[in-house]
Amino acid sequence: MSAEAHDLPAWRGGWLNRLVARPGFQSWASKFPLTRSRARADGAALFDVVQGFVQSQVLMALVELDLFRRLRAGPQSAEVLGRACDVPAERMQVLLQAGAALGLLKRKRDRFALARKGAALMGVPGLEAMIRHHKAFYDDLRDPVALLRKPEETQLSQFWPYVFGGSVDEGDAAIYSDLMAQSQRLVAEDTLRAVSLTGVQHLLDIGGGTGAFLEAAGQANRSMQMTLFDLPPVVPDAQARFEAAGMADRVTIAPGSFRDDTLPEGADAISLIRVLYDHSDDTVRDLLAKVHDALPAGGRLIVSEPMGGGVRPDRAGDVYFAFYTMAMQTGRARSAGEIAALLAEAGFVDMRSPAPARSYVTRVVTARRPE
Repeated sequence: MSAEAHDLPAWRGGWLNRLVARPGFQSWASKFPLTRSRARADGAALFDVVQGFVQSQVLMALVELDLFRRLRAGPQSAEVLGRACDVPAERMQVLLQAGAALGLLKRKRDRFALARKGAALMGVPGLEAMIRHHKAFYDDLRDPVALLRKPEETQLSQFWPYVFGGSVDEGDAAIYSDLMAQSQRLVAEDTLRAVSLTGVQHLLDIGGGTGAFLEAAGQANRSMQMTLFDLPPVVPDAQARFEAAGMADRVTIAPGSFRDDTLPEGADAISLIRVLYDHSDDTVRDLLAKVHDALPAGGRLIVSEPMGGGVRPDRAGDVYFAFYTMAMQTGRARSAGEIAALLAEAGFVDMRSPAPARSYVTRVVTARRPE
């Protein structure tokens, strides 16, 4: 095939894009019968991207004013809800109408009720807490170009100080541990759906916070011994969790930092649940080398976290989590392929990445230490 023929598809694509980018063409295409539906669908999709920030702020207001719970008992009017929330009735009407337009609420004449999507939001562990937490993220995204140019300080980097390896007081640890633990239930559910723990005798969870993942893993495999390794401030809440779950006799809590301390030994499987994407490549390389050394021959590693899509960009990993980790000022949403490459560099083999149930919740990569 000649070079000219090889470049033909790219040439055609460039020509077509230049044509589509002309305002006059867009006007014509929206009227011409053969192109009308595509042009209008593209326009609607673009406008949805443009108004995305407003949609997220409407959601924030609905959560902050606790309107989903207020409407759980039944339909209410803007006047009644406005008085309850100290918001003028006409402005409450605007918010409720917006919520209905987004499918979170539904309008019944002059009153509004909870829609199925709004009810589902309440049933997702940690989602409302994460939405409230987004105030810091939105502040960092106020000037996205400034964020791309790597400012000295961001709001999210102040909220998650542990990723830089500094000390964390108990108050800060409690805030982020609670936020992580609430959403960890969904991550645990999808991780354990993708990975079987059958045959695992002892699971070490590194950076497991207050133990939400280990609790779920212990329920899935009731004969398995477990070790939780994380910073000292999370120990009291982790102990309380395992005692309440009746697992205290099966779990050893080893306080420490994977940056500075030796990893506990004796486990035939290690899990890293939402750990790698918080950290730089150099930190990840050091951690994976430690994990490799801590595992016996044939030992298994489970990595579960939000991931980018690589050559097939993913809306969750390559938009939300990519910019979230950027605002944290450390780490990044790596693709499964990039993680597999880092694992191979550390000496792991047999990397696998099952299809995710919900990529916006987590993806999984597994590996093992060679026999």
